[in-house]
Amino acid sequence: MSQGAIRPETARDRRERRVLDEDLAGSPVKGRPLRQRWRNFRPDASSAVRALEGPAIWMRRLRAIEDELDRHEAELREAWRELAADVPGQDEFARLWEERARTVSFARVNELIDRHNRNFPAESQLPMDPRTRDFVEVNGRSYEREPLDERWILARFPPDVTAAAAA
Repeated sequence: MSQGAIRPETARDRRERRVLDEDLAGSPVKGRPLRQRWRNFRPDASSAVRALEGPAIWMRRLRAIEDELDRHEAELREAWRELAADVPGQDEFARLWEERARTVSFARVNELIDRHNRNFPAESQLPMDPRTRDFVEVNGRSYEREPLDERWILARFPPDVTAAAAA
């Protein structure tokens, strides 16, 4: 062990230093102090045990909501295209598509969204904002999800036969 001993510089050491100097020359942070990353938590035994259980219930529920949204979008896109192929007239297409949008059932996904809106703050230990006296925003927006209805369908798949035929 060479504690405290200075070893002679090798060709490899010179090559590595040259590469580092070249990288540093083009670095945007050269000469500026690096921002310190503060940690807002301390790992403890309870978090390690919770990690063994896998994703939290709110994570699994959000995944189920996203899967349901994907399924609905795929089914509706296919129905939208098929209706455009079957009905060439704009007025008739709009009437039939709006009627279809009113009859689609979102009961399963809306139940998941309702459970998410009720339970997410407690399950995820979402902090409160003392100024607004409400929960903090998640990624710049409220944690609450809007239930799906015919407006959700018509916003994604408008009752326009030319748009449906082109899709």
